[in-house]
Amino acid sequence: MDIIIYGIVNSIVFALIATGFNLVYGVSRIPNFAHGSIYILAGFMTWSFIHDLKMHYVFSVLLSLCISALIGLIIYRFILIRLRGIATSEIIASFSVGMVILEGLRMQGIGGFKGFIGPFYELQPFIEGKVQLLGVLLDYQRLIIIIGGSVLLSLLWIFTGHTKTGLSLRAIAQDEQAAMMLGINSDRVAMISMSIGSALAGLAAVMILPLGNITPEMGYKVLIYALAVCVVGGLGSWLGVIFAAFIIGFAMKISTVLFGALWESVVLVGTIILVLLVKPSGLLGKQKEFEERV
Repeated sequence: MDIIIYGIVNSIVFALIATGFNLVYGVSRIPNFAHGSIYILAGFMTWSFIHDLKMHYVFSVLLSLCISALIGLIIYRFILIRLRGIATSEIIASFSVGMVILEGLRMQGIGGFKGFIGPFYELQPFIEGKVQLLGVLLDYQRLIIIIGGSVLLSLLWIFTGHTKTGLSLRAIAQDEQAAMMLGINSDRVAMISMSIGSALAGLAAVMILPLGNITPEMGYKVLIYALAVCVVGGLGSWLGVIFAAFIIGFAMKISTVLFGALWESVVLVGTIILVLLVKPSGLLGKQKEFEERV
């Protein structure tokens, strides 16, 4: 039961981390390699608003999400819009922006550059305390991740399938040329997806970071996790991301219980290799189906 409960927590954490990256790529085919840096920046902004500006926790979170969305919009409007369609340049440019953000935070002392580590940069849980869930002792923050993550994924499904903006995102994702012929502005939709994806990265941060410290290294790790989930599930596939998150989440939890935490990275890489050997496009991906058939 411990493996099941904490495996679910792990899986939803992976789904939250990958959702924003998948949204941006699924709509605009832009791999946002600044995803991890926006994640960490949102966490640090929330911490700073609470401790430096003495703002309420809720207002700090909302302001951080708004700024994260604005940063995503700026990255697309002034950088990626000029490189769209050139995959290598998109990756290099977005990763460079991410590095500037993360290393800029490191120079401010985050992650030990000036010796300030640990509790100095640690978000408080939304609610302190623990609860018994099916005989397993679980802290309230992880319970919030389970409930909040499930609600968020459900709301995103409703948004993309039952709102005008969401349907325009899906239209561009399915057939950009046809959508443009129907009057949908491709760049505007891509900019919206970048903003929403960045806000989702920030939301994942404020939900997950209370479980650990805010460090630049975590930004790089989050990017790797997001890529792993999206590649295994299939780039651009919502359902594939959820399946992949549960596969990786449970695989890493079981390996930790059986072999120790040192095997987590091995299991992560092994899962990616195994899935790609069997199905190069990912579990539910559509990107390389033609090559697979050939």
